[in-house]
Amino acid sequence: MLTTLSLVALGGAIGAGLRFLTGVGLLRLLGHSDFPVAILCVNVIGSCLMGVFVVAAAHRGLTHLSPFVMTGVLGGFTTFSAFSLETMTLIERGQIGPAALYVALSVGLSVGGLALGLLAARSIFA
Repeated sequence: MLTTLSLVALGGAIGAGLRFLTGVGLLRLLGHSDFPVAILCVNVIGSCLMGVFVVAAAHRGLTHLSPFVMTGVLGGFTTFSAFSLETMTLIERGQIGPAALYVALSVGLSVGGLALGLLAARSIFA
């Protein structure tokens, strides 16, 4: 358990560092934008890499690396990749309704949760 936790933590540090460097690189390449281009790119790249890893790990017997790669590196790079994987898993199972509900609830409630946190923090720290 401690070894797995250490691998997740190490992977998370690597993923977070890569997310930061990607953001800096895109800022230098594209300049400042009001649209969150860096986060969008990180989410798409991370989701793509999650898909590649899931299939490669299953075919190559590398699922033991999942805590480090999926939870750690890709989770640190973007948690959106895990969300995307869960959505596709539901879709591939033919559970289109639950997948749509999961997407709507995840996005809606997460944005709502963020708004609630902002409101609460602003009332405390104002």
